[in-house]
Amino acid sequence: MNWLAVWTIYRHEMMRALRTMLQSLISPVITTSLYFVVFGTAIGSRIEQVEGVSYATFIVPGLVMLTVLVQAVNNASFGIFFPKFVGSIYELLSAPVSYLEIVIGFVGAAATKSFIVGSVILITASVFLELHVAHPVMMFVMLAVTCVVFSLFGFIIGIWARNFEQLQLVPLLIITPLVFLGGSFYSISMLPPAWQTVTFFNPVVYLISTYRWTFFGEADVSLPFALAMIGLFAAVCLTVIWRMFRTGYRIRA
Repeated sequence: MNWLAVWTIYRHEMMRALRTMLQSLISPVITTSLYFVVFGTAIGSRIEQVEGVSYATFIVPGLVMLTVLVQAVNNASFGIFFPKFVGSIYELLSAPVSYLEIVIGFVGAAATKSFIVGSVILITASVFLELHVAHPVMMFVMLAVTCVVFSLFGFIIGIWARNFEQLQLVPLLIITPLVFLGGSFYSISMLPPAWQTVTFFNPVVYLISTYRWTFFGEADVSLPFALAMIGLFAAVCLTVIWRMFRTGYRIRA
């Protein structure tokens, strides 16, 4: 493993994030603050409690997941798409760097940036609310796992996309709706039985449910089953990335 190559790619991506700090950090914080004002205050005043906690507190894990998932996909997809767009990807492919090292560098940087944004969102939430986390260590572990898994998914999108329109298509039309329909602002148990069954086909449900468990000690989905589904999704992403590099799909041409 060429850790110098991994570090070089990682550092380059992190430096790019520093140059776009307004977009990378400040914008998600402002957006999340607006969610707290609208959902936590306006709707929370009409819904007293959900599963034994106040509605404003209940939506915190969902808001963190909403921001982190979108940020992870956007950071990873743009990180690998831009070298393709400007042509510098060929220099990277011709260098003595393995595909695994390329993936670790880009995905690691995207996951780090998303993890920082998620941590800042938690700090922002603590300004509005008094948070009590039942499993603080697992809370940060699951945050890191989510960042890595969806950075892998974003990496796939970055390789697949041919232009900037396609780059924004999946996060806008797929990721965001899946998060909203995955229990970010409500409990799955509040849905009719038929819709509960449909919801369980949404992979984001398992991430939000597990992350909510780290806060309140309760989840809509069995914890072992949710972890197994998260692991399966990560394995699928890794397999797709391996296949893309092996065949040169939209990389060499």
